[in-house]
Amino acid sequence: MLKPLTAFFDRMVQRYLPDAFLFAIILTFIVFILGLGFTDSSPIHMVQYWGDGFWDLLDFAMQMSLIVITGYILANTPIVKQLLSKLSKLANTPSQAVVLVSFVAAIACLINYGFGLVVGALLAIHVTRRVPSVDYRILMASAYSGFLLWHGGLSGSIPLTIATEDHFLADVIGVIPITETLLSNFNLFIVMTLLLSLPLLNRLLMKSSDGSGKIDPELLENQTTAAVEARNEEPIESHTPAERLENSKIVSLIVGLLGLAYVIYHFIQNGLDLNINIVNFIFLFLGIIFHQTPRRFLDSVTSAVKNAGGIIVQFPFYAGIMGMMVASGLSEQLSLWFVSISNDFTLPWFTFISAGIVNFFVPSGGGQWAIQGPIMIPAALEIGVDTAKTAVAVAWGDAWTNMIQPFWALPLLAIAGLKVKDIMGFCVMILIWSFIPISIGLLFF
Repeated sequence: MLKPLTAFFDRMVQRYLPDAFLFAIILTFIVFILGLGFTDSSPIHMVQYWGDGFWDLLDFAMQMSLIVITGYILANTPIVKQLLSKLSKLANTPSQAVVLVSFVAAIACLINYGFGLVVGALLAIHVTRRVPSVDYRILMASAYSGFLLWHGGLSGSIPLTIATEDHFLADVIGVIPITETLLSNFNLFIVMTLLLSLPLLNRLLMKSSDGSGKIDPELLENQTTAAVEARNEEPIESHTPAERLENSKIVSLIVGLLGLAYVIYHFIQNGLDLNINIVNFIFLFLGIIFHQTPRRFLDSVTSAVKNAGGIIVQFPFYAGIMGMMVASGLSEQLSLWFVSISNDFTLPWFTFISAGIVNFFVPSGGGQWAIQGPIMIPAALEIGVDTAKTAVAVAWGDAWTNMIQPFWALPLLAIAGLKVKDIMGFCVMILIWSFIPISIGLLFF
């Protein structure tokens, strides 16, 4: 049964799902029309909301671009290549390959979502080189499946927000520690079930593969990377003061150590605060050190920047969609409708479903909480539902439909050299399965 169902979704996605950029354009049109039909907004208002919100994700777009760039830079250092190569040796068959990549990506995403996206993609590439018979598309879908767990882990923005003093709902619910959210029974059940079952599910997907997704491992070594490696192996000849600076190992070492000194200071002052900025910071300065000279580092940067193009272009369109959803009141209406059909047993589950729908149009955990938190939390208090569980339900709804929302797949796809349609058919199967343990955790724990 799994093979024809997987083949059906893959065929539908390959035939009808457009490029990720066009997907964002289509969502823009959909929200524009819904705003006209279900709110009092006029066409001029919707255009205004779209334009006003268009640049609201610039900071975040830069962060995600740097995740791709710095991750690529670090991955192309000899020491990291050796580490990933050794880890990939744990897999000798296609089935072992998807299990390894799924599990490592999931663990990495529980630590930090940006870290997990990069590590999963890079490990998948190294595993493909070792096991060329593996279906590359399913392997990358397996790497992306680990991202499903991020909002239940250490970088989950909603649980961390409500555990912070003076968050914007503190006067309503106070400060909720992570022992009631991330370390609660229902969240641990969901996390552990997905952590153990996703590798097995992806293994079944691999077993049902027709082999059409195999790729020549040599194609993963693009010409630019090969050129960079060739230059790295060439003897360094410095004839001018400028060239001596560019090829100075001392310069890279001093700058790199300065960056790592700040990283140590950050963790001493803030504990295990592995946010996206500090992850980028670590990747960047380790890349400077491991490439040994500024020239080699800059050659790698030149190769890396091209991978961030999709993020730079598409994220502003999603910001515009968010602007229309929020300013028109569409997201509020959707959330209120789900509240209206809920009771004390079903509210967390309906919160999860509504968050999954809103996530298509507002694919940012923090942004989504800003929209749905002020609606769902008062409803939970009125009905008598645990506010911690309600908040985590929003988090899991956000994480759940990320499996079929290209927004978060862009960094991984950029590293993999794939299009969204290449993995999304398999991600539909992951979405369907993950619905079960998430629903059980929210309804019965």
